[in-house]
Amino acid sequence: MDIKDIKNMSKHLNNFLAQFDDCFSRSESRQNLRTYVKGQLSELPRKSIEPIALVANMKPRTLQNFLSAIPWNQQRLLDKLQWMVAKDHAHPDAIGIIDESGNPKKGSHTACVQRQWCGNSGKIDNCVVGVHIAYTADDFQCILDSDLFLPESWAGDPVRRKEVGIPEDVIYRKKAKIALDQIAHAIGNGIRVSAWTCDEFYGRDGEFLDGLDGLGQNYVAQVPANFTGWLYEPEILHRPAPQQMRKRGRKRRFPRLSAKALPASEVQNLLVYSRVFQKQKWQRFHIKDGEKGPYVWEVKHSVFYRKHPADNGLPGKAHYLIIARNVLNPDEIKYFVTNIVPLPEGIALERLLWIAFCRAPIEQCFQRCKQQLGMDHFEVRGWLGIHRHLYITQLSFLFCSVMHSRLREKNDKKFLSDRRAGSPGSLRVHGRQSVRSVDAKKVLPESLRQNLVLSETQSAGPKVAPQEDAWQTSKARYKNQSIEILSTA
Repeated sequence: MDIKDIKNMSKHLNNFLAQFDDCFSRSESRQNLRTYVKGQLSELPRKSIEPIALVANMKPRTLQNFLSAIPWNQQRLLDKLQWMVAKDHAHPDAIGIIDESGNPKKGSHTACVQRQWCGNSGKIDNCVVGVHIAYTADDFQCILDSDLFLPESWAGDPVRRKEVGIPEDVIYRKKAKIALDQIAHAIGNGIRVSAWTCDEFYGRDGEFLDGLDGLGQNYVAQVPANFTGWLYEPEILHRPAPQQMRKRGRKRRFPRLSAKALPASEVQNLLVYSRVFQKQKWQRFHIKDGEKGPYVWEVKHSVFYRKHPADNGLPGKAHYLIIARNVLNPDEIKYFVTNIVPLPEGIALERLLWIAFCRAPIEQCFQRCKQQLGMDHFEVRGWLGIHRHLYITQLSFLFCSVMHSRLREKNDKKFLSDRRAGSPGSLRVHGRQSVRSVDAKKVLPESLRQNLVLSETQSAGPKVAPQEDAWQTSKARYKNQSIEILSTA
């Protein structure tokens, strides 16, 4: 980035935000959006309402009303964001990622807060949880949608719902159903990906996988070790035999598994006891390079028929099971199920492996949105205000991603992608992707054998109570600060 790029940054931001002007009926709201986004892109240590408002020489109450009370069309803003991604960043190898993120909160008055699992703190904590879907294509990344998870304790409490403004038509949905609705909405807005990927929390949900199939979406989902299915398609009886039809008594339901068919087995037992995997040797793959060293995993794979609990326990169509074992830690084994069956003339196993290990970009999106844009710094408690804050944060992050892509393309059209930022494969040359089958001894020198590839923990800042009436007295603390857009290079 040179001086000219820095001087043009504000111009680019104004042009970018002008595309969303029709989401607001008043010029004051359009200006508030610009103030809020510039505050998130600034060097303020905390990107919450009060510091942003005071540096912009306005009352914090103005921005609080902008998020929580003043009418404007936040749904259109989200739709336009997705239209922009679909139009300007379409890519045949794009990947969709499903994940959730928790924000620890004190007290019991913030919408949807309760003691539940919080990935940020790595424990059961008092927090709100958001379900998100992200999009990554080459070195471009963004968050497509965010929704608060409404716990059952909140869904059935009309008093608490009214206090935080939860609409009457918002009902309890499990997280997998929220993600499925988000994906369907994104597809309706033109988003297309080559496949979706998720962790085992979502992959274990058969209804979620069925929903992706119903939407015509490819997926590579991590599943738990007790996920059940068959390596061979079991025999199914669609109607009773003539001699059974003549018998009296309770009639059996059809279709049903043949009495000769083996029961569905857990994938962890299939790995140990099935002849398919006993005869198959582990094959090593260099997936990509991480911040702590290369990802090298050993793989076994087979056609797989997953059990459908909602369909009388019958198998579905042919899927594929991939079992990956960490070379550095053989006790770490991951199981993936995909509805894409690799064929000689179709998609390769290497591509499925890349998709399976492609969840790092959404973790990086969360990390950057929280550490650099204040995604977890919201000072509103209501349902509407929190969702608007999340959507605007997605907008700020999209601007950063757009500028990042432009600057990278300008500086070097033949750059080697940084695989830690989510670019695919172990090598990138002119847009091609490669996951290499390797000799792990060559890839992993002795000095790196202790470098286990671990996901980075995310930090969430403490909640700061809004100071609506103290803006005049506290303004002096920010008199020497100014909002400047951070470099995206």
